[in-house]
Amino acid sequence: MTMAHSRTAARYTGSMIALHWLIALGIVGLLALGLYMVSLPKGLPLKSTLINLHKSLGLTIFLLVLLRIMARAAHTSPPLPPMRAWQRAAARTTQGLLYLAMVAMPLSGYLGSSFNRFGTRFWGIALPKWGWDDAGLRERFFGLHEVLAWVLIALIVLHVAGALKHQWIDRDNLLARMLP
Repeated sequence: MTMAHSRTAARYTGSMIALHWLIALGIVGLLALGLYMVSLPKGLPLKSTLINLHKSLGLTIFLLVLLRIMARAAHTSPPLPPMRAWQRAAARTTQGLLYLAMVAMPLSGYLGSSFNRFGTRFWGIALPKWGWDDAGLRERFFGLHEVLAWVLIALIVLHVAGALKHQWIDRDNLLARMLP
């Protein structure tokens, strides 16, 4: 096997790389937007505009995450470089928790929105409500949505720190698997 071929074989496909970075940028943007919009006072017209934008972007990223999960199920991932068993377990656990959070986060937001009188609009299209106007259930789902946001932030920091450790300390070129 030539060096060029081994380098290519150890990378994700172009579509998986594109999905990774599109989802990553989308999630970081959604987290920033979410933290900003909840700090705004109630009744501000800008706040409702941002909330609707957040819902549409969140559901769009959710659909991309589902597409990525299906693509991952259909294709094998490139092998990890040699590393200790605990590092491999930590990488798998972090990645699994990231996927779980990327699915649970939009579901909790959508369900929270289903228990209010406004519902959810996806780029202007009203989506079905799965509930009724119930402040208690709405707050539970939005509370879960907020906790998941902080968990997702922690997982992203851990994921990025692990990738940078492999790149700069271990120098095993792990980051090249996901760079465009």
